[in-house]
Amino acid sequence: MDLVKQFIKEGINKMEVHEYLQHALERAGYVEAQLLKTPIGTRILIYAERPSLVIGRRGSRIREIARILEKRFGLENPQIDVVQIPNPELNAKIMAYWIARAIARGVRFRRAAFIALRRIMSAGALGAEIIISGKLTSERARTEKFRDGIVFKSGRPRELLVDEASVQVLLKLGVYGVKVKIAKPVERIPGRVEILK
Repeated sequence: MDLVKQFIKEGINKMEVHEYLQHALERAGYVEAQLLKTPIGTRILIYAERPSLVIGRRGSRIREIARILEKRFGLENPQIDVVQIPNPELNAKIMAYWIARAIARGVRFRRAAFIALRRIMSAGALGAEIIISGKLTSERARTEKFRDGIVFKSGRPRELLVDEASVQVLLKLGVYGVKVKIAKPVERIPGRVEILK
């Protein structure tokens, strides 16, 4: 097998592992996973909001996940480490999943968005933007935006400071899209000129 095909195969395998973990650990606030090859096997770092739900009672859930990763995806001797996200309110993916779960439970989309916006801003974010789209109040699909603070749209500050995530949730009326952008807190905003008195 030539090198290009091997890279493609590894990329597809990583994507499939990520999709499986995203589905299996949805309630645990799964954010991402890193796969690292080591001489004794594959080390998997799982970043999640609630590590106790990933580990399970006496490690039963994590052993089951390791067994599935070994059988279905062909990872050699998977060793799973779980890392807790230090400040989940400043993570766009966690907040997007939180809004999607709230809407799926029956909470009104505006209420869910405003609660999430308040939580993000009270965690110390520079700004936040939440975009919810779908058949929100009628048969016609539309989009609503909720904003607070400063959210950079382009340039270097956007690359450095803005965390962005989008999630879909399937309801009776159809698919709703939830997109969250969070400008992380910093002492000095790059590119902003301050006049000293």
